[in-house]
Amino acid sequence: MKRLAELQPGKAGSIFTSDLSVNEFLLVREVGFRPLGLVLGSSIYHVGLQIGRWGKNQELNVLSQAMYHARELAMTRMEAEADALGADGIVGVRLDVEMKEFGADIAEFIAIGTAVKADPGAGGGGVSNWRNNKRQPFTSDLSGQDFWTLIRAGYAPLGMVMGSCVYHIAHQRMGSVLGNIGRNVEIEQFTQALYDARELAMSRMQAEAEELHAEGIVGVQLRQHSHTWGSHTTEFFAIGTAVRPLREDHVIERPTMVLSLDA
Repeated sequence: MKRLAELQPGKAGSIFTSDLSVNEFLLVREVGFRPLGLVLGSSIYHVGLQIGRWGKNQELNVLSQAMYHARELAMTRMEAEADALGADGIVGVRLDVEMKEFGADIAEFIAIGTAVKADPGAGGGGVSNWRNNKRQPFTSDLSGQDFWTLIRAGYAPLGMVMGSCVYHIAHQRMGSVLGNIGRNVEIEQFTQALYDARELAMSRMQAEAEELHAEGIVGVQLRQHSHTWGSHTTEFFAIGTAVRPLREDHVIERPTMVLSLDA
């Protein structure tokens, strides 16, 4: 709280902190947003144990819930710091997981980004309140360059949305392993398991965007991590930035093509 108090805008001697690159900082400023300070949230979380059946494809719900909740705690704490600064949003957010030496099932979930405040007239003056429908500062993992392009195109970020699915992929039976030796053949149970797991993560991310009344999600990443669970248990994590147009009648202007005709 002391660090945040020193970052309050207008306070004598206060300076902002930011993890934006020089180019990103200049582009964020050019589009009408002032960096206030670096904000972060952290959660050191014990991820519970759940055993999957050796020969069955199945989601491990206990682990899915743990991985989601731990990230949500980190994000919420980062948003609380931005709120304390009076920020309109957070740009350049990074959401990382670091496994710790405290134990095989203990990980730190870290959310960090740069809190920003909109200048009057930012985004062409079409928005008076940049916070989302949950009255929280918007969050975005877009780069400074992509954030500049988004605002200039007439769109506003609403928040980072995510979905997680930890899935146990069935082991092959010995007969199947021996029967596939020397053959080119699809392993259908593996294909189906990975498809199902990705679908669950994507659908959960889309559900979060719907809660924000978003038009869509940009910059989607679909990551896969095995963490410390072994080769047959993996997490599929989908994340992106939910967006909406600045005005209901917004139309993206197409660049004008100029043809040069020789005499």
